[in-house]
Order: sequence, then structure tokens, then C-alpha cells
Amino acid sequence: MTEFVTQSIRSVGGAAVGAVSTVGRAGYLAAGAVRALRKTDIWTPHLIPQMARIGVESVPIALFIAAFTGVVLALQSSYTFTDSVPVYFVGALVGKTMVLELGPVLTGLALSGRVGANIAAELGTMRVTEQVDALETLAYDPVAYLVVPRVLAGAAMFPVVVILADALGIAAGWVTSLALLDLSSEEFTKGLRLFFESFDVLFGAIKAFSFGITVTSVGCFFGFHATGGAEGVGRAATRAVVVSSMILLVLDAFWAAVLLQ
Repeated sequence: MTEFVTQSIRSVGGAAVGAVSTVGRAGYLAAGAVRALRKTDIWTPHLIPQMARIGVESVPIALFIAAFTGVVLALQSSYTFTDSVPVYFVGALVGKTMVLELGPVLTGLALSGRVGANIAAELGTMRVTEQVDALETLAYDPVAYLVVPRVLAGAAMFPVVVILADALGIAAGWVTSLALLDLSSEEFTKGLRLFFESFDVLFGAIKAFSFGITVTSVGCFFGFHATGGAEGVGRAATRAVVVSSMILLVLDAFWAAVLLQ
């Protein structure tokens, strides 16, 4: 019994120390990234290529997800509504749900897998092959070179990708309503405009901005601290996806509680 209690205390203590150590290393890397912002000569040349990789190359998967989300929303709203609910509410539900919730969240979760894992694997490979150490040896700031352009590109491009996804999701819901629900364009747009507010777009963009910073930062953190060769790189990519997805869901609830009250 005493041994069991001792092992339990040791396990809890080890987990607590590991968590505090992780937070400390994350804070140290974040502080280094903030300091590296002034080294524009290092990170500026890499910003546009990273915006293309993180943003432009992510558009197809984001649009694919948004299109079928819009289709499903239109079909499910028509199924849920009864004769007592006006049919044009299909447009209201598709528009509100895509802009406020499903557009940013589903896109963020999809890109946490595509972007976050890619960044963690890339930086992790550089770490285990000592390329990061080589940069430090040459007095070349690896944080300014590797982390800053990726985080800035994610912050800039995630809102753009989410807005495109929102637009296509609504368009897909509109086409579905015309083709399958016997709903006219006038009825769909009436519902879409009935509850639309310009703040909805801003709310979605704020969430996407925070998602972009989160996904890229988490990917950079786990990639930057990868150890153990190829297996360690795989672990870093997996952890980046899991942790960033969890933080995205927490941020989703946080922004709803802060901005929609």
C-alpha cells in the first residue's frame, strides 16, 4: 500500500513538473519570437513563401470541407424545420452557422492537421539533424528564421482562408436549397439577410486570427523541441495536432463567452 501511494505521488509530481517545464519552454520560445520581430532582415524574405504554403496551399481542403458543410446544413435545417417555421429560415441558419461557428472551427481543425503537423515535422527534422544547431553556431537566430515568419503567415492567412470557406459554404447551401429543397433564391437570401450582422464576419475573423497564431505556434514549439530521431519527429507532429486542436476548441468557447455576451 505504501509503495502504491509513493508511486502515485511520484507519477503526479512528475506530470506536474513536466507540465510546468513545458509551459516554461513555451514562454521562453514566445519571448524569443517577440524579441526576434525586430530582426526584419532575417524573417521578411521568408514571410511571403510561408504565406503561400500556409494559406494558399490550404485553400483547396478548406473549400472542400466548407462546401459539404454548407450542403449538410441546408439539408438538416430543412429536415428540422416544420411547417410552423418559415422556409426562408434555412438561409438564416446556413449563414449564421457558417460564419460564426462551423467555418472558422472546422477550417481551423483541418489546418491544425495540415499546417501544424507540417511545421512540427519540418522543424523537428531540422532539430534532430542539427540544422538548428548549425544556425546557432553561425550566429543566425533560428527563432527569427524559422518561427517568426510561420507565425506571422498563419496569423495573416487563416482569416483569409476562413472567409473564403464561409463564402463557399453559404453558396453551397444556397445551391442545395435551390436544387433539393424547392427554395427560391429570394427566400434563401431573405433569411440570409434577416439576421446578418457585420460583426459576425469580424467575430469569425478574430477567431481565425487566434487559430492561426495557435496552430503555427504549437507546431513550431513541438518541432523546435523534438528529440529522438525520426520517431521523435513523428511524436512532435502528433502532439502538435492534438494540442493545437484542443486549444482551438478552448479558444472557440473563450471568444464566444467574451464577444457574444
